[in-house]
Amino acid sequence: MPSISELPIVAELENDSTAGNHKLRRRRRKRKKKKVTAEQILASRYVHEWAFGHSEPSDDSAGRVLFELHSHSKFSDGFLSPTALVERAHRNGVKVLALTDHDTMAGIPGAIEAAQKFNMRIIPGVEISAVYSPGNEPGGEEPLHILAYYGSCGPSSMCEELDDLLANIRDGRYTRAQEMLVKLGKLKMPLKWEDVVNIAGKGVAPGRVHVARAMVEAGYVENLKQAFSKYLYDGGPAYAKGTEPLANYVVQLICRSGGIATLAHPWALKSPVSVIESLKAAGLHALEVYRSDGKLAGFSNLADTYDLLKLGGSDYHGRKADDESDLGSVYLPVLDVFKFLKLASPIWCGSTRNILRSFVEEPSAANMKKKFSFYKPDKSNCCAAKCCGKDCFDLRSSSWLSNEERQNAELENIRLKLSDTVISKVGLHLRLDGR
Repeated sequence: MPSISELPIVAELENDSTAGNHKLRRRRRKRKKKKVTAEQILASRYVHEWAFGHSEPSDDSAGRVLFELHSHSKFSDGFLSPTALVERAHRNGVKVLALTDHDTMAGIPGAIEAAQKFNMRIIPGVEISAVYSPGNEPGGEEPLHILAYYGSCGPSSMCEELDDLLANIRDGRYTRAQEMLVKLGKLKMPLKWEDVVNIAGKGVAPGRVHVARAMVEAGYVENLKQAFSKYLYDGGPAYAKGTEPLANYVVQLICRSGGIATLAHPWALKSPVSVIESLKAAGLHALEVYRSDGKLAGFSNLADTYDLLKLGGSDYHGRKADDESDLGSVYLPVLDVFKFLKLASPIWCGSTRNILRSFVEEPSAANMKKKFSFYKPDKSNCCAAKCCGKDCFDLRSSSWLSNEERQNAELENIRLKLSDTVISKVGLHLRLDGR
């Protein structure tokens, strides 16, 4: 009797595996031999300047600043706190992290605070739930998600409108989750509302993943993947719609509030071309193209066709599933990161300028809390009975602003205006001093 290794099918698999390993090694050798172009070197220097305040010292390491542009914390449907998320990203070598929770930016302050000890940059973000409506086509609506990336101070002039939009979506999640529980009850899988709310956590609007976790805990399904594939998928037997706004309006609002609008995971859409064409007309800036599996799924060509930036991220939730992409697992070419930052920087700088200008016009504790809600005051560095507003601006701007923003002429004028502002009580109460 032949041994197991002598069986034809096993030998064939071993040969395939060996051949696959040889191909992988050849690809790696080719990748190593690939010369770095002058364009990549310049792009790398710009990216390092933006991220760290200095250019990349080595010409051989273009593209090594690891960006993670799609992640979630427990403030939406992730499993980790913002602090734990930042720590994991740091362990994985991530230097710039965008926290993009669903329909909330509540986790941003914690992420920024945690990132400071690792010399990481946080891009304030949010993944907004929306619906695409093609007009009069029956049954043509489909849900989608739009990522918004903001500058260091967050959304600007339309902040209240954005806050109201996100709050309305979150409120709709409660009604939606309750409808899901009614449908699951009819399917002989009753769940308690308090269990779903407890899983979501205090102040977190329950989503599908929280219902799915309750189903797993109740023993109705083996895992989250099964809960979604059998019951909670779009249009599934336990699926329910929320109060999502129209996608075109969301893109326009992101643009008006100083953000970069990006269509998330377009490969999940039924009619991606129609959606992309419509959202581009509304002001869409970018398309998620890069994935952890390396597949571009044809969306790179679509991005070229509609003149959109090519971005991507892991969409990490911390579910500990075998098929989940980890933080930092999606490689973004340095030229695409460069194009992203070149487009975003003047938009973010303008947003920051508007926020600071409105603060100078009304330098009060309430306005400081409102305008700079992402940042906690550092009392250890602002402990004098009275100090100059310009000094406080310099102190805060080291963490608020990129190097490019700090060198902006208009921001420098605002800084000088704060010379006439006196701060008391550890930097939180400001008044204009006519001296």
